[in-house]
Amino acid sequence: MNGLTFAAGEATSLDLPPFSTFEDVALWAVLGISLVALVYAYMLVRDVLAKDEGTEKMQQISLAIREGANAYLTRQFKTLSVFVVLLTFVLLLLEAPNFGIRIARSVAFLLGAVFSATVGFVGMGLAVRANVRVASAARRGLRESMTIAFRAGGVAGMFTVGLGLLGATAIFIIFKGDAPLVLFGFGFGGALLAMFMRVGGGIFTKAADVGADLVGKVEQNIPEDDPRNAATIADNVGDNVGDCAGMAADLFESYEVTLVAALILGFVAYQGTGSVVAAVLFPLFVRAIGVITSIIGIEAVKPRSETEHGMKSINRGFVISGIASAVAVFFVSAFYVGDVNTFWAVVIGLVLAAAIHFLTEYYTSTERGPVKEITRATRTGPATTIISGFSIGMESTVYAILTIAAAIGAAFLLGGGDPQLSLYYIALTGMGMLTTVGVIVSMDTYGPISDNAHGIAEMSGGLGEEADRIMAGLDAVGNTTKAITKGLAIATAVLAATSLFGSFRDIIGNVSIDISNPKVLIGLLIGGAVPFLFASLTIRAVGRTAGTVVMEVRDQFRNNPGIMDFSVKPDYARVVDICTKASLRELVTPGILAIVTPIVVGFGLGAIPLGAYLAGAILCGQLLAVMLSNSGGAWDNAKKLIEEGQYGGKNSPAHEAGVIGDTVGDPFKDTAGPALNPLIKVMNLVALLVAASVVTTLEEGNTVVRVTAVVVGLAVLIGALWFSAKSPQADFGGDQTEPAETVGAVA
Repeated sequence: MNGLTFAAGEATSLDLPPFSTFEDVALWAVLGISLVALVYAYMLVRDVLAKDEGTEKMQQISLAIREGANAYLTRQFKTLSVFVVLLTFVLLLLEAPNFGIRIARSVAFLLGAVFSATVGFVGMGLAVRANVRVASAARRGLRESMTIAFRAGGVAGMFTVGLGLLGATAIFIIFKGDAPLVLFGFGFGGALLAMFMRVGGGIFTKAADVGADLVGKVEQNIPEDDPRNAATIADNVGDNVGDCAGMAADLFESYEVTLVAALILGFVAYQGTGSVVAAVLFPLFVRAIGVITSIIGIEAVKPRSETEHGMKSINRGFVISGIASAVAVFFVSAFYVGDVNTFWAVVIGLVLAAAIHFLTEYYTSTERGPVKEITRATRTGPATTIISGFSIGMESTVYAILTIAAAIGAAFLLGGGDPQLSLYYIALTGMGMLTTVGVIVSMDTYGPISDNAHGIAEMSGGLGEEADRIMAGLDAVGNTTKAITKGLAIATAVLAATSLFGSFRDIIGNVSIDISNPKVLIGLLIGGAVPFLFASLTIRAVGRTAGTVVMEVRDQFRNNPGIMDFSVKPDYARVVDICTKASLRELVTPGILAIVTPIVVGFGLGAIPLGAYLAGAILCGQLLAVMLSNSGGAWDNAKKLIEEGQYGGKNSPAHEAGVIGDTVGDPFKDTAGPALNPLIKVMNLVALLVAASVVTTLEEGNTVVRVTAVVVGLAVLIGALWFSAKSPQADFGGDQTEPAETVGAVA
């Protein structure tokens, strides 16, 4: 199998032989399985909503969170609709075999954006209704409350796999050999919305969280979710718009990106053989298997006793789902594709998912050494706390990238020296990681649901000592599951980007990237720098907005002394509004950076330097993302260990150091770190979409087009950076520098 080398600049279309009756029927069966996922999601919704909502006060708090989250997402979608409509028309200008494909690609882009938004909105919609039900169930025990939380998270998981498989299969049935060209648009729509939702939601949630913690915990010595803190509702709203909506959309687009890469690379690897159709359809069959096994995994997550640790129950569901997937994939590989190596490639992905799962758990769980090390460091102040967390985050990213490298190496060896076949197996490894994506998204959404439930319990006056203990335990597990899913999302981003990189080489021509060429080296360096600038923009946005929140909350405490004795209600809506406006303004510049930079590099330096740019972005993006996510997660759980009674417990010097470490880590783990995943994939997809146009422009010597693209792109990018620097939050909303007078510790 020597593969197929596309002519430079040629669009990727698959010249497939006719399908057999079995294959036609199987495609419709896959489409039916995607609908099964949506039906199961509906059953989960009915099951969760049938649970009781607790006391009237709990319901009022939950309603405030729900209204704030829905209002934010509605305004965010209105803002993003401008980008989506504009890019829908821009895609019509890029090269394709014919104008019909250009139209289909643009429509698919729009559909991908709508599906990505739907996944986030629906998953968050149930999460903000489930939180109060989880809190109420905690009064009756751990098993019921955790089961409700995870099944509620399962709705986002099943919508992710259901809509992802539905869209991809429908496009494949309609367009057959031209499906990859259309799927590029579909994946780009999902990736773009995911990135914007990650950035905007991340800025919102962490600005509110940092502001709430710094004034409430550090200055006023009141609990995290105390109703006297004006930022509390915004904090709980942010958990949903940042994690529920953002992560679901993120994994949705990973789901699509790995699929389209596998379709293309399967055709390239097997082209000219009798197995080419099987190689192209195999990824769709793997996705269908993942729907069924994700349902099995979600059903398996039920604590067996009131004392079983929540993480053990979640791990059980994850492992069962993975094993079931491996068994089913083996039969498809052996008896349909006729190449058992396709099975081993998927298994490598499943093993990689398990390795990243347990590696991330090790570095972020309260039960493990790294978090305990940070907790010990809090005894000597904030500086040692931050130093310890940084070092652990840096260490974790090394082992994460070595694990990913080992998986890529194993997949490459399966190819037996054929580079095209090896790239196909690498793409299947990425698909293997996401076979259990329904369970993975459930794990992530479980985190903010349990966090909100804990907050509702605290704000409503407590539900009793045992219920509060259960809620604290579920919340700590949620921190770990969120860190794990971020680790998995980062790993899938690297594999997806590597697979897309193979597709990129097929489009520009099978060429080598020689970094001794100055242009290529410049592309590599720029690509490595972009993730750092992107992270800087998002972290700075959180810092500025959090500063404004701190000033607002301080003002409310200072100007309304009755807040502390509960005689005056804080103005929660004011903080929600601050976070909403700031996050929607601040998400613009990172988005423009991701879209425009590859275009400037491609038209300015050429297609091969653009490939080097992608290589630099993949490497630096992965290293930075894992470091940020794991250090932030470890700081958060170190704080929680202290709040459980270690080293003096709440309101101790160690606790103050832990809170500061946690607030430093907040934008790391919930804004910049996870937003780097869609950044990497957006830039890869932009490069794929413009690659043919770049090559054609260079071959024709069209200097006017090149110069215009570079000048306009740089002008837009510089303008966006200036726009960010002039943020009205830059002065933290005023000249106030002194904190409100600290009132004594409140139990």
